[in-house]
Amino acid sequence: MGLYLNIGNQNFAEFSRTQYFVDKSQLINKLLKKDITEKFVCNSRARRFGKSVTADMLVAYFSKGADSRHLFAPLKCVKDALFLESMNAYDTIFVDIQAQFKEAEFENEEPNRYISREIVRELQTEYADIELGEMSVMNALSAIYDKKGSRFVIIFDEWDYPIREFGEEDPHRRAYTEMLRGLFKNNAAKSYIRLAYLTGIMPIVRTKEQSAVNNFMEYTMTNPMDLAQDIGFTEEEVFSLCERAGVDFEQMKEWYNGYDFNGIAMYNPLSVVRAVSTKRFQQYWSVTGTYGDIDDLISRNFDGLREDIIRMLSGNRVAVNVSNGKNDLQFFKNKSEVLTALIHLGYFAYDAKTQEAYVPNKEIQEVFYQYMEDNESDDLSRFMKVSGRILGAVMEGDAAETARQIQSVHNDFVSSIEYNDENSLSCTIMIALISAFRYYHKPIREFPAGKGLADIVYLPRSNHPGRPVIVVELKWDKSAEAAVAQIRKKQYPESLREYSGEILLVGIDYDKKSKEHACVIESVR
Repeated sequence: MGLYLNIGNQNFAEFSRTQYFVDKSQLINKLLKKDITEKFVCNSRARRFGKSVTADMLVAYFSKGADSRHLFAPLKCVKDALFLESMNAYDTIFVDIQAQFKEAEFENEEPNRYISREIVRELQTEYADIELGEMSVMNALSAIYDKKGSRFVIIFDEWDYPIREFGEEDPHRRAYTEMLRGLFKNNAAKSYIRLAYLTGIMPIVRTKEQSAVNNFMEYTMTNPMDLAQDIGFTEEEVFSLCERAGVDFEQMKEWYNGYDFNGIAMYNPLSVVRAVSTKRFQQYWSVTGTYGDIDDLISRNFDGLREDIIRMLSGNRVAVNVSNGKNDLQFFKNKSEVLTALIHLGYFAYDAKTQEAYVPNKEIQEVFYQYMEDNESDDLSRFMKVSGRILGAVMEGDAAETARQIQSVHNDFVSSIEYNDENSLSCTIMIALISAFRYYHKPIREFPAGKGLADIVYLPRSNHPGRPVIVVELKWDKSAEAAVAQIRKKQYPESLREYSGEILLVGIDYDKKSKEHACVIESVR
C-alpha cells in the first residue's frame, strides 16, 4: 500500500460509517459496463458535490491488495459476476492533482516530474523484477503490461487544477497536458488502462492544447448524461436524511434544492449534510474562495452580464449558450462564457431543455447577497440598495416612491426589457424586489388565489412571521387602480390570510405613451 498505488479502502470505510452516508455505489456498475471506447471518463461537478468521496469509493473498490467485500456487501451496487470479479482486482493509481502540485511546490520541485517520479517509484517497488529506472509513467505502465499483463485503474481528483489556475503559456500547465497526453493518448493506453476516471470542477475544452483528454467521455453540470444522479444528492436521498435526523424537509428543499440534471432535482451534498448535522439552514459555502470566484468573473464587464445576473437573482431565467465554455478561468470572450463558468462552479443551475440559467436556491441567493454587501462600490451592490428602498416604500405604503424607484430600476439596470405585455412588466417587478428574498419565499407567479391567479405573490418566511403577504397585480397601459380592483374582485386576500395577518395589495401599471410606472398600495387586515 503506497501513497499513489493501491492506497486501500480506509478513507471510504471511514466515510461509509458516518450517519450521513449516502449510497452512490451503483456508479461502479455503470462504469464497469462501459465499453472500450467509453472507459476514459471525465466526470466534472461543482465544488462540494461529493467528487472526492466518489473517488475514494472507486479506489476502495478497485485497489488490488485491499479486501472491500464487507464495505460493499450492504450497498445498492449490483453484485453480479462482473462486479465481484473486478473488486480489488486492479492496480489502482490515485492522485489528488491539486494536493500534489502543492506538495511539489513545498519541495521546490517541478510538479509533473515530481508526480511522475513518485508514481514510478511505487510501481518499481511493486514490480521489482521489471527494471523501470527513470521511465515516464506511460512507459512504466506499458512495460508492466507487456511483461505481466497487468491493467490499471487511474483516478485523478482535481484533474483540472493546473488548467484552471495557470495561463496557457505557463510551463507547469504545458508539462501537465503533455503528461496527460502520454498517459491516455498513446496506442498502448487502451490496453494497459481498465478505467481512467478524472474528476474536477470544469469540463474539458476541445482545443488543440487539451487534445490530451479529448478521447474522454465527458459528464458535466450542463450535460451529465447517464451519471446524472451519481454525484450529488437526489431529492429522495435528502428526504431520507431529513427524516432520520428530524429536520424539516421543506426548508431543506428551499435552501439547497434547484440543480437540474436531466430533469432530476439534485442537491449540493456538503450543504445538506451540514444543515442536517447542525439543524441550521444557512449559507455554507466557503466565504473567501466563493467571493473571490464571483468577483473575478462578474467584474469582467461584458455587455449585459450584470443585468443577466440581476435577472436571475430576482427569480427569472436567462438564455445562455454553454457550448463554448472555458475551463481555465483566465480568459473569456463573451458573457455566455462567464455564465457557463458560473454554472460549472455551482453558482447558477442550468436547464438543458430550455437552455436557460437560473439561481437554484436560497443558499446561492445568500452567497450573492453577502457578496454585494461586502462590495459596496460594485454595480450589483448599488442595485441592491435601490431594491431595498423599493421594498421599504412598499412596506410603508408609499406608492409614489415605489413607482419612482421601479422606474429607476427599469431605466438604469434592466433597460433591455421592452414592455410588450404584463409578463415583461412582471420581470422588472421581480427584479425590483430582489431584496425581499431575505424575508420572503421565492416569488410565486400565477399564484392560485380566490377566483383567479394572482400575478406575483410574496409569502413571508416562517422566521419573519410579522411580515405581510405581498400580492402584486400588474396592468399594461391601463391603471394601477384597476389592478387593485381586480385583486379585490377576485378575492385574492381571503385565500391568503393563513400566511399572515396583513396583506398588502400592490397594483402596478405601465403607461406605454408616457413610459412611466404608476402604483397603488392598500393594506388589508
